Amino acid sequence: MSATKKSRNDEKLKPVRPSGKTDDTIFDLIYAIARQIPRGRVTSYGAIAKAIGSGKSARIVGWAMSNAGRVKPKIPAHRVVNSMGLLSGKHAFKTITYMQELLEREGVKVKNDKVMDFKTKFWNPLEELF
Repeated sequence: MSATKKSRNDEKLKPVRPSGKTDDTIFDLIYAIARQIPRGRVTSYGAIAKAIGSGKSARIVGWAMSNAGRVKPKIPAHRVVNSMGLLSGKHAFKTITYMQELLEREGVKVKNDKVMDFKTKFWNPLEELF
């Protein structure tokens, strides 16, 4: 078949995303999971990446979180930390301490930019959502 000629199947197939729509982006999938992180809990970039079926894409989750301030409805990006509980995304917030302030308002203790008691505060989307 030539490059200009399409098969009948090529014209009919459209990928269906978890929402049932055909226009979800990877950021949409990331945000859908992030919106479900409960108050007072945190998850990691890698945990979200695994939940969307792309376990090696933690960096993409980080990019999504750094853009989350522009998204409506709001994304609780302050609840997403690195795999050791560090507030590695704090630079994306309006002040360098705002991520910590938001977490502490929800009862999450932070010391030296690290979530205290990370293991008990950790929310695993693979266990909670699937």
